[in-house]
Amino acid sequence: MAATAPHMSMNKVIHCAVRRDLARFRRALDAFPDGDRARAAALHRAWVNFDAQLTEHHEGEHEVAWPAMRAIGIAAPTIESFDVEHAAMAAELGTTRAAMGRLEESASRADADAAAVAMERLETTTITHLDHEEQQTESTLAQNEDHPAMKEMGKKFSRRSGPAKAGTFFAWMQDGATAEEMTALQGSVPRPVMVVLSGVFGRRYRKEVAPTWSG
Repeated sequence: MAATAPHMSMNKVIHCAVRRDLARFRRALDAFPDGDRARAAALHRAWVNFDAQLTEHHEGEHEVAWPAMRAIGIAAPTIESFDVEHAAMAAELGTTRAAMGRLEESASRADADAAAVAMERLETTTITHLDHEEQQTESTLAQNEDHPAMKEMGKKFSRRSGPAKAGTFFAWMQDGATAEEMTALQGSVPRPVMVVLSGVFGRRYRKEVAPTWSG
């Protein structure tokens, strides 16, 4: 009997959520109605969440994931190339953060267009990095999910987040996730833990952010 292929890593599940939000923002900005202050405010709330999630992810990788990846055989020059890409992504995040702030203030079509341009650059830079990182690490991560360094990495990431932060994170990752992503997520996080965190502490995300993408 053929061996069962390993499911996607938790890292790729997060990447899928990042890609999903970037595509949502592009569509929303392209369709933005001039002068719609309620829509501008909703998009900004969703942006604040996305900005926090992506920033936490790339900063957490530098501090927590890179040592674990080295321990399972990812070469140091490869990881160094990821840091260069992270710096470029952080710069585009800053530009897009300012553009989204201007859109919240003005709710103008012109500022939506400017935000769309910034978002496109951020999307290109970010997806280039995500694709590269997955090409270089996904197979190794999936094959070493029981390695002590990976177990310790998971514990360290858990310690970085309190219940409210973790609840928002899990609610965000599940919002629009595919069946494959949900299977991988449930394989990485005990179901009772995820249910409690996303169900109880993810309420704010579901109330304030998720409706931005509905309909």
